[in-house]
Amino acid sequence: MFTIGDFARHGRVSVRMLRHYDATGLLRPAHVDPASGYRHYTAAQLTRLNRIIALKDLGLTLQQVGRILDEKISTEELRAMLRLRRAELEADMAAGAARLVQVEARLRSIESEGHMPANDVVIKSVPAIRVAELAATAAGFDPEDIGPVIGPLYAELFQRLAAAGVTPAGPGVAYYEDAPEGDGRIIVHAAVQVRAPLQSGAFQVLDLPPVDRAATIVHRGSMDSVLPTAQALARWIDGNGHRAAGYPREINLECPDNRDEWVTELQAPLVKP
Repeated sequence: MFTIGDFARHGRVSVRMLRHYDATGLLRPAHVDPASGYRHYTAAQLTRLNRIIALKDLGLTLQQVGRILDEKISTEELRAMLRLRRAELEADMAAGAARLVQVEARLRSIESEGHMPANDVVIKSVPAIRVAELAATAAGFDPEDIGPVIGPLYAELFQRLAAAGVTPAGPGVAYYEDAPEGDGRIIVHAAVQVRAPLQSGAFQVLDLPPVDRAATIVHRGSMDSVLPTAQALARWIDGNGHRAAGYPREINLECPDNRDEWVTELQAPLVKP
């Protein structure tokens, strides 16, 4: 048998926690010395301790943990519950990392206030292109609203293109417009250039019109961190007496697996003088 201190070390928990489990009836010692009151545990009790900790990590209360253990939950059922919890935690971590990137992008925008790019912005004409696309609605134009929508859209679009035997003829093109309801939602278009003619019910094929004058700037890195680049473009447009005629298009020039190595051109259409 183990003393309570030894059992705590083997179980990677505190002695205080073991005493609490004893007081609540969740994990009783195998033996209590009647003279000294010292608690002793067996190695077999590590199994129950591991289940208690695992179920606690699922977010269950100790009362719920006790009921589940009394019902003799199987190892496979517990494994399935832990897998689900792991997926939830991984999603939370990914969301937290994305929020951190957006906070850092906002800080960089603040730090760059008053510094307008001189050579990064180019005015050019953009030709008409034919694209295949899928569209969906996002809650707003923040990166945290756009990202969860446009990523799955592109994944689905490329899957449907492959199923139709269509090879993209150029880079991806993301563009945006206000939802007709006027409630702040954004219609997200995930598109990719294709060769004409094309017909398919799995995606929409259309011609994006040419843009006579667009202010363009290149963003390097994940689109989660695009804010400083987008605001630098906006400052340049305003500072040079221009006015944007809608949301910038995003041309995916390079999209390697490492999102931090992406290269994207923002094309903001300008109102004709």
